[in-house]
Amino acid sequence: MTPILTLVAVAVAILGAFLGSGAIGGTPVTEAVDGWLAADATPVAPGASAFSIWSLIYLGLGLYALWQLTPRARSSDRQRRLRPWAVAAALLNALWLGVVQLDGLFLSVVVILVLLVALIRTFRLLMADPAESTVEAVLTDGTFGLYLGWLCVATVANITAWLGAAGLAGFEGWRWAAAVVVLVAAAIGIALVVTHRNGFIPGLAIAWGVAWIADARMEGQWESPALVWTAAAAAGAVLVAILLKPATHRAPSGRQA
Repeated sequence: MTPILTLVAVAVAILGAFLGSGAIGGTPVTEAVDGWLAADATPVAPGASAFSIWSLIYLGLGLYALWQLTPRARSSDRQRRLRPWAVAAALLNALWLGVVQLDGLFLSVVVILVLLVALIRTFRLLMADPAESTVEAVLTDGTFGLYLGWLCVATVANITAWLGAAGLAGFEGWRWAAAVVVLVAAAIGIALVVTHRNGFIPGLAIAWGVAWIADARMEGQWESPALVWTAAAAAGAVLVAILLKPATHRAPSGRQA
């Protein structure tokens, strides 16, 4: 996979983000698919401010796409292995936004699950082969780590939105099911933190998303004090796991799959 193709794929993903925001004529994601992806559509939808993390992710992707054009990155075996998965993630991201624009809620679930698999593979490749510099660590481990963590939360929200649209929104135990989903997301975050070098990066993104779920449940149609406390405690547990992990395990050195 060539560096130029990687740059083009990331550019397509960023263009898709502008389309999904409504900035260049598309329908904002929160208004597409009958509003099922809005911040108050389901009990596990994060608050609107949570999505500001996309700005950081897209910035990281853009800087990575430019950096990987440098001679050092061009000759790196680590980057050679990463590029196909980075391209896949970028194009799947753009595809997801396109599907949502066409009101394909179920298909968006399929695409985001494939995207999640691509990001898991990407992150495992990065963890197996430490970065050669701080800049590389920030632009690759940092960017794709945040991307993976946030997408774990986004996938949960996307699946729940589809289930809600399918008629489960009136299910009596909907809020309790949401609490279980939040706890599962937090458990994934803790597992990433504990088992992977630099796993604190996706852990932070998961904690961010879960914390905004707590914030969103403080008011609106899905207001739930129990869910607020559950999500807040879950986000806190991920942060505690990050703080308790020895700093040496978070350093960009050593090898781990």
